[in-house]
Amino acid sequence: MSGKDKSGKRIRWLFALRRYIIFFMLMAFVITCCMTLFLHMMTRAAGLELTQEHVEQAAKVTFLNVVLLSLLCTVIDGIRRRFMVDRPVRKIVKAAEQIMKGDFSVRISSPRGVDNADGFGVIADYFNKMAEELSGTETLRTDFIANVSHELKTPLAVIQNYGTMLQQPGLPEEKRLEYAKAVTDASRRLANLITNILRLNKLENQQIYPKSEEYDLGEQLCECLLTFEGAWEDKELEIETDVEDGVTVNADSELLSLVWNNLFSNAVKFTEPHGRVSLSLKSDGEFAVVQIADTGCGISSEVGKHIFEKFYQGDTSHATQGNGLGLALVKRVIDIMGGDISVSSEIGKGSTFTVKLRRKPDETY
Repeated sequence: MSGKDKSGKRIRWLFALRRYIIFFMLMAFVITCCMTLFLHMMTRAAGLELTQEHVEQAAKVTFLNVVLLSLLCTVIDGIRRRFMVDRPVRKIVKAAEQIMKGDFSVRISSPRGVDNADGFGVIADYFNKMAEELSGTETLRTDFIANVSHELKTPLAVIQNYGTMLQQPGLPEEKRLEYAKAVTDASRRLANLITNILRLNKLENQQIYPKSEEYDLGEQLCECLLTFEGAWEDKELEIETDVEDGVTVNADSELLSLVWNNLFSNAVKFTEPHGRVSLSLKSDGEFAVVQIADTGCGISSEVGKHIFEKFYQGDTSHATQGNGLGLALVKRVIDIMGGDISVSSEIGKGSTFTVKLRRKPDETY
């Protein structure tokens, strides 16, 4: 027997002794009072005097009764505790040990006892909920690490391969520039991935606090759209804008620029050459409604359910152009701003992202 088991056994014996002493004191008090009252009443009824012999005999009987009843109560209480306290406690301790070892699949069955109000059922329910949450968190953590490792590995492999080819002697200038551009693009993708991971981590841990300011939302949208002018001209895309004047919001302009840049980038990236990208800004009561639409490949309803999750990429054919973190960032920023974002799409016809933000009402509103 280990030292821990011996110590536990001694503690259990001490608790049993303590319970016995408690029952002994209780029984001694109750029975002594009852016996004294009984003898007093009997002697008065018989017209006898309470002699020393009567007292001694009564004391012996009382003491024996106290010992036996205390022992009986201790045994009954020990049996009750064994089945109604010790057993559920052992289950909870065993399950907690499995949780500590990383097994989040463990669950505790609700204990069945005479006393349903003992609290162990509530503890078991909350323990199972905790284990379920930890299991989900662990799954997300594992998936996140696997996805990050994969996303880091791809650009690093590109940099390594093209860096090796750049070392070839007598490499033509055209090939050298091509390989150098591939290394630069992979490095930029790697830097963007790390930046997005850090941003998303800060947003999720509430380490970024929005700095609200009042500004014209239409001007910001147009400025962000113009940064992609080179990209849409290369693909000869048609750009349509319908921006209402004077729509102002009170928000963090830097964080919202992340939203518009990601949405515009996706719209241009997933739209085939000679397609169309459109921007719309309308005021709707107390909300400013922004819609960014494209005529790209579109997404299915099943993909739409997960599109704002980290590292989720619905179109694997464009996987090399992104890292699956952009829309997760967008969703987190919109949530922080107290807004709402949704997507409607049809495969082969394009997608429309709708963002609703609280706007500063007009003076006459």
